[in-house]
Amino acid sequence: MKVCMIGTGYVGLVSGTCFAEIGHNVICVDNDESKIATLKAGKIPIYEPGLLEMVKKNVASGRLEFTTSIAEGVKKSLFIFIAVGTPPKENGEPDLYSVEKVASEIGGAMEEYKIVVEKSTVPVQTGKWIRTIIERFNKRKVEFDVASNPEFLREGSAIQDFLKPDRIVLGVESERAKDLLLQLYKPIDAPKIITDLASAELIKHASNSFLSMKISFINALSIICERAGADILKVAEGIGLDKRIGRDFLNAGVGFGGFCFPKDLKAFIGIAQKLGYDFRLLKEVERINEEQMLRVVKKLEDLLWNLKDKKIGILGLSFKPNTDDMRFAPSITIINELKKEGTFVKAYDPVAMEKAKELLPDIEYCKDPYEVGENADGIILVTEWDIFKNLDFKKIKNMMRQPVFLDGRNFLDPEEMRKLGFIYTGIGR
Repeated sequence: MKVCMIGTGYVGLVSGTCFAEIGHNVICVDNDESKIATLKAGKIPIYEPGLLEMVKKNVASGRLEFTTSIAEGVKKSLFIFIAVGTPPKENGEPDLYSVEKVASEIGGAMEEYKIVVEKSTVPVQTGKWIRTIIERFNKRKVEFDVASNPEFLREGSAIQDFLKPDRIVLGVESERAKDLLLQLYKPIDAPKIITDLASAELIKHASNSFLSMKISFINALSIICERAGADILKVAEGIGLDKRIGRDFLNAGVGFGGFCFPKDLKAFIGIAQKLGYDFRLLKEVERINEEQMLRVVKKLEDLLWNLKDKKIGILGLSFKPNTDDMRFAPSITIINELKKEGTFVKAYDPVAMEKAKELLPDIEYCKDPYEVGENADGIILVTEWDIFKNLDFKKIKNMMRQPVFLDGRNFLDPEEMRKLGFIYTGIGR
């Protein structure tokens, strides 16, 4: 089947490549000429494990191509996926300018029946607006359907999440669209949930908000554990074995970041507000998350007495392992707060430092994790990259001015770290 993917960010590029991988012919479109030139040159503009190899494989097979022309993509395809960015405005609402612009261009380019599919995370009722805009620019009065197919890709494991998902959600307006979308996804063995447009649009925001709530809950509980002398890892294990709750997303730490959770949480609060409901529960989830990042700095201060003029090392900058994504990364808030206190900050991340330099230009970037420890008064582990598990921590400890180590992800063994001579603390332990 022929697929057009408009937008080659994390969602669009992974989804388009994976559609090609399962046998469809895909054309990916982006208005960023430099990005398309990069892709045509056999490179990718993002870091995602396994993606570069898969892109090269499917380009070589002829199933994957790239262009800057929406009209070309529409002409060649039956399915038109909208996967453009919906960045938050200052008030937290998603900016749907790109969605509207793309919808108008699709309407003007259509010459025969198309299924236009929302892939970007958009507010409920966006599908109605997409239909309205396409109709206004559909001069040839071509028949079309609008559908919603929300993505549930996690950066760092996005290919696996696409090819072996928990579920595939399809919000449709007609039996024709339903049948064709089911045929498109037939190679993927997963439950297919068929809904109306509005329900599909709500599922994505509701899912991310619920997962955010689990993280904020366990982070709030970690404060109780610290004050009561309990261990959050044991508490999380005890409640997570309840099948009604589950262990996933019950990992206390420095707070959640990335482009999806903070943005979607804020957007869902705004959506509820517009619909006349004050979603105070989610507002509290957001507040707990913001405070958790600041608490990390306060914990470090408690270990060092004062932060001014101290040298602080940061291990990990990306919002999670296996990605170079720095959007809304907790490291940004933590480092900026440290800078406010007058500290000298140096950091290391395996893949995210180039992007971090654009957001945090006034810190020192280290060539390896060991340099982070050199003459440091304290180290904060912010992102739990696997390579940090096997570092020579004895070497790092001997390089430090003060052996203070704050494990912001409860990633390391407290007893082993203390045996090495570290003044070690985690979160909720």
